Amino acid sequence: MSKKAAVTEGDGNIFADLGIDNADQFYTRACLGVQVMKLLKGRSQKDAAKLLGVKPLEISALMRANFGRFSQERLIGFLNKLDRTVTIQISRHRGKEPYQQVTLAP
Repeated sequence: MSKKAAVTEGDGNIFADLGIDNADQFYTRACLGVQVMKLLKGRSQKDAAKLLGVKPLEISALMRANFGRFSQERLIGFLNKLDRTVTIQISRHRGKEPYQQVTLAP
């Protein structure tokens, strides 16, 4: 006899699903940080640090997904230095959609 595990569908924000305070901010920082990580992939810490104007220790934190060390504004600044435009769109909240979300343009 096999037992089926109870499965609960998440709303797209793992931090909210786990009941973490300020889940929207954590989610946004994580999304921004992952994009920075992807854009830095393949670069040395020294080169990445020089490009972003930070110490190699901060690049190490970024590449280990330690985004708690960085504000949303600072992560957006990193993306700008990596030649990316970040657009903030404000709209009316609908139903169960997240209050903050990050989408990538093609």
